[in-house]
Amino acid sequence: MNRRRTPTRTPARTVPVLLAAALAVTALAGCSGGPGPAVPPARVAEAAAPAPVVSSVSVRPLGRSLPVRIQLPAAGVDTGPVLSLGLAADGTVEVPPVADADRIGWYDKGVTPGETGPAVLIGHFDTARGPAVLKDVSRVRVGDEITVTRADGTRAVFRIRELEQVDKKTFPTAKVYGDTERPELRVVTCGGELVDGHRPDNIILYADLVAVRAA
Repeated sequence: MNRRRTPTRTPARTVPVLLAAALAVTALAGCSGGPGPAVPPARVAEAAAPAPVVSSVSVRPLGRSLPVRIQLPAAGVDTGPVLSLGLAADGTVEVPPVADADRIGWYDKGVTPGETGPAVLIGHFDTARGPAVLKDVSRVRVGDEITVTRADGTRAVFRIRELEQVDKKTFPTAKVYGDTERPELRVVTCGGELVDGHRPDNIILYADLVAVRAA
């Protein structure tokens, strides 16, 4: 994944200014192939155009509570604990270390999953060591669910409404990190054919909160 500079979460009235600044910065990296087992290129069939919203369910936003487990059955993902990812010294968003390639990280300068706004999760597709936690992201389809178990004992269930594959050079910063009026989730990983040992694209899953359950 390409590392992307992005603003710290602030009240909604300041978001437009911060997004304008964010659009001028560079891309979130980290996925690369290597001597490990070969991994086919990750692609999403729906990447050519935004998919329609598949649900109009409105769920009351939750309070702040840290994510502790991520389940995305369509991609065979059931992982925890969730890593906290902040900003690196150069101001870019951190990615999970290679040693934790089987885990997903949460961008801790943003909202927690279930709060109003876009909670952002980041995971590797592969690393130099081989396949990683989101190696089967190409199996995901619009309508699949992502369940985030939170520290407060609730499970926030999100339904995917759009899949997008973009060149890292044109990463949609505003779309991923921009403010929203309802609880939403983003899952970001890498994709595309290897070029000089790195994958040139980002795959982004966009999902909406559709249910809250007891853990």
